[in-house]
Amino acid sequence: MKSLSDPRFLAVYSGSVTAALLVLLLSGSSPAGGKKASFDEIEVKRINVVEPDGTLRLVISDKARFPGLIMKGKERQYDRKTTGFLFYNDEGTENGGLIFGGARGPDGKVSAGGSLTFDQYEQDQVVQLMQSEDNGKRSAGLWVNDAPEIAMDLDASAKLAAMKDGPEKDAEAAKYRKLYGLKNRIFAGKNGDHSAAIVLRDREARKRIVIQVAPDGTPGLQFLDENGKVTAQFPPEKS
Repeated sequence: MKSLSDPRFLAVYSGSVTAALLVLLLSGSSPAGGKKASFDEIEVKRINVVEPDGTLRLVISDKARFPGLIMKGKERQYDRKTTGFLFYNDEGTENGGLIFGGARGPDGKVSAGGSLTFDQYEQDQVVQLMQSEDNGKRSAGLWVNDAPEIAMDLDASAKLAAMKDGPEKDAEAAKYRKLYGLKNRIFAGKNGDHSAAIVLRDREARKRIVIQVAPDGTPGLQFLDENGKVTAQFPPEKS
């Protein structure tokens, strides 16, 4: 038997103990398994929150590691060029998120925004709180949307996102919107022209009631038919 004072034995023993302590520290538990780790500050590039069975429930990520489209644990490549949080339901399917960003481009123009969304089951956002700024035009508001009853085709969505810009992609995008596109029902917020409005739409996303304060401060109320014709308004249009 080697002596406990043997330098090689002490080196191996010391290394083993150090490794064990590092594992315990990083796992956030004591040898008894009952103590949680506490940090004053951490710096990470992505955090995945999972259930005991491994089901993904929340991702916090930078732009470089932001997830693609995930449905029931299966991920499809989809470059969203954003950062933030993504929420997942009990089945590991994306069902909303909080994204944000902003920068001034080389041309001096600002592009910025943030969006908090909640999705219909296996579909896109039916509630969205969003702010955006693009070259001096700023809008912000609440959108309530209708989504199709059928599940979103993530493979088709990822394929569309990967296509090069051009007529072929535009044609495919039109087909995709017809099958899976959202239809806005309610908007309440401010527009890029400095007006403020509440817009109510029918199931075909046609404006039917518009309450608006124009950029010059003039208020108004309009009722429209399915063809977009104003049937009544207040104050009445001047002859």
